[in-house]
Amino acid sequence: MARQANTVMKKQVLWQYPSDTPSNRPGAARKIKENNKEQSMNPMYITFGIYLVAVLLIGLAAYFSTRNFDDYILGGRSLGPFVTAMSAGASDMSGWLLMGLPGAVYLSGLSKSWIAIGLIIGAYLNWLLVAGRLRVHTEYNNNALTLPDYFHHRFGAHGQAMKVISAFIILFFFTIYCASGIVAGARLFQSLFTDMSYTSAMWLGAGATIAYTFIGGFLAVSWTDTVQATLMIFALILTPVMVYLGAGGADEVSALIQTAAAANGKEYGSLLHGTTFIGIISTAAWGLGYFGQPHILARFMAAESVKSLVGARRIGMTWMILCLGGAVAVGYFGIAYFGAHPADAAAMQGNHERVFIALSTLLFNPWIAGVILSAILAAVMSTLSCQLLVCSSAITEDFYKGFLRKNAPQKELVWVGRVMVLAIAVVSILIAADPNSKVLGLVAYAWAGFGAAFGPIVILSVLWKRITAYGALSGMVAGALTVVLWAEFVKKPALAAGQNGWTTVYEIVPGFIACALVAVIVSLANKEPSQEVQERFAKADADYRAAK
Repeated sequence: MARQANTVMKKQVLWQYPSDTPSNRPGAARKIKENNKEQSMNPMYITFGIYLVAVLLIGLAAYFSTRNFDDYILGGRSLGPFVTAMSAGASDMSGWLLMGLPGAVYLSGLSKSWIAIGLIIGAYLNWLLVAGRLRVHTEYNNNALTLPDYFHHRFGAHGQAMKVISAFIILFFFTIYCASGIVAGARLFQSLFTDMSYTSAMWLGAGATIAYTFIGGFLAVSWTDTVQATLMIFALILTPVMVYLGAGGADEVSALIQTAAAANGKEYGSLLHGTTFIGIISTAAWGLGYFGQPHILARFMAAESVKSLVGARRIGMTWMILCLGGAVAVGYFGIAYFGAHPADAAAMQGNHERVFIALSTLLFNPWIAGVILSAILAAVMSTLSCQLLVCSSAITEDFYKGFLRKNAPQKELVWVGRVMVLAIAVVSILIAADPNSKVLGLVAYAWAGFGAAFGPIVILSVLWKRITAYGALSGMVAGALTVVLWAEFVKKPALAAGQNGWTTVYEIVPGFIACALVAVIVSLANKEPSQEVQERFAKADADYRAAK
């Protein structure tokens, strides 16, 4: 769900006389030097610099706490409830939270908040049904460190094919995901620092993330996620409050939104205006994706205990509701603010997705604005770092250790993991190198692909002992194929023809249903899993119930 991060900054114009060039005037050199010094002391630059140094120092601290591959991939399963919650939230929410969602609400009103509602419901059910169970089941299944490794051991001798196919799915989609994150970070830096080229912005945006992920692994990613999640919630609570006050308070906000609604022919305050039943299902269905996202599921696997996940769920859901509510509020109150100050609307440069940035730069002094805008970079970096690590772990654990070096020492695996972080990053940068890359359009594919391919299998694997390896594999393939085929051959032609029926529904819906049905039907048609597999499931399930 990585969205392109677009920002707006007030342009700083170099001092010059109107009739001639600065170099032809007395004292011009001194003026230019002073101006350059002023630019170099821009609070925005300083704030961003402090933030980037801070995450690198956290990565260095994590390096000294990483002793083996288990530490590098899952932090030694030592995460407490607060870090688990913050890391799960930050790894999920990318630049779209601070850019795309406020922009959509600003443009169309509260009817665009259905995606937030769907995500909240999906995330809560994921915490409730999957988190604790997956933590226990991965431990009982050879202490699995990755989702493909868990599938392999959960389904016994026939799970090898699942390991390979699921690892391939993760590699393919997450490489695209990583590229989209790099593009988003590049656009952010390019917008903030107007003189910077796309290539320089791309390397600057990705470099720090790659560095701390390479150095510190899972611990660095989780600890930086905690800092980044704190920045995000700070920005998303403070900004709507300031926008609300800047617009004049409750009565003034209500009147201004009504005026804007009458002028534009929209019902900004309605959840149903301009929507259809299919449209609501499509947007709310994003919540189904949570059950199959490897970078989020990894946070559950890394928790120190089942009990800690109960506290993590409360913290994580509170954080998520406040962040999503704040993002919606920024867009909604932004309608009122720019209605009261129409001249300031030029700060968005005609792009509604810049509403958060425009309001931040207009309402806060540069130091506070720098902190708030660092939250956007934090959102991009937190998701990118998780994706890099999941890709690295898939290659190292599921291919390198699984097929090439089964008895490789821990130190070797750690360094292979680090090299794989760099390798995936390089491939992603090559994909992202074209500034006109359409990679961002594939993010919806990735979210739907993971949700449909893995989601039902993860749920069934921790709730139903009768699911078989063939059932799980068939369901996984059916879900992934349905997503691709539906998007390309059903949804795209239907949208092109101007239709709005079930053929235009978000591809995760048919994909999720297909995966679940095929997995259940094939499992029931097969003979039951081996006695060993069923006994291991029963022990894990009993342990989970006792630990709650």
